[in-house]
Amino acid sequence: MPENAEARDALVNRKLPEMVLSDGGPASLTSPPPSLPQHLNAEGRATKRFSVKGNAIITGGAGTLAIQGARALLEHGLSGLALLDISTVHASQDFQSLRDDFPSANIFDIECDIRDAERVNAAVEEAAEKLGGIDILCCFAGVVGCTHAADMSPEEWRRTLDINTTGGFLCAQACAKQMIKKGAGGSIVLIASISAHRVNFPQPQVAYNVSKAAIVSMKSSLAAEWARYGIRVNSISPGYMDTILNEGPGLEDARRSWASRNPMGRMGVPAELQGPLVLLCSGAGSYMNGSDLIVDGGGHVF
Repeated sequence: MPENAEARDALVNRKLPEMVLSDGGPASLTSPPPSLPQHLNAEGRATKRFSVKGNAIITGGAGTLAIQGARALLEHGLSGLALLDISTVHASQDFQSLRDDFPSANIFDIECDIRDAERVNAAVEEAAEKLGGIDILCCFAGVVGCTHAADMSPEEWRRTLDINTTGGFLCAQACAKQMIKKGAGGSIVLIASISAHRVNFPQPQVAYNVSKAAIVSMKSSLAAEWARYGIRVNSISPGYMDTILNEGPGLEDARRSWASRNPMGRMGVPAELQGPLVLLCSGAGSYMNGSDLIVDGGGHVF
């Protein structure tokens, strides 16, 4: 049989793998959570509703948004935390501040290039061993670049998607394997962007926009595939946040433009991502799966 005929025969006779959905029954990992204890008072129930249990990995852990997110999860009860970044030296004071403020939590950092699958797997295994398992993953790692599409090099395009999209998948995959092995479910939160929903203005950033739109789609696919293991996969799409990445005299015109095109008339501050993150990582978000929370002051309505 000619080679092309063999290939065609294999194509038409292939059998597709099929995802399996949970039945939601009492023995499944997607059964309803237990009711809040009646002996608790209103304050106790409110606290327990948003409590965060177990251990987390946060990628891009040396960044401002990640540090703020880590602090919020620790405030709500997180027991252990591994902060991953390609370089962690410059954030040593921030890490020490977390350790000082939460002495009962096991907090450490690991240097990891999330584009390297072997390094990601090793880092996740190291974190799981030190913490006794992984229950939460928050993917903050990412890069942004502003280049006109006609001038963009293939290298810049590939680097942006490799870090923002492929890197996020590799981390999610490695952590999901740990969660499946543990058999207790978990929560994965991918950081997308308002750039996934509309074209930014005035800066041209096609590679970044595409990489974040892919994150939103990936979130939905993983949410469907991994729900039966009790793993919820959601994303947060922040708008413009007032961090060092958006500072400097060269960005003054852009900052004015971003604020003027927002119904709330301003950029967000990092602390405004803490609540949505806690929601998705706590029991309060137990029926949230495949969701994308847009946190942008209403900028997406235009």
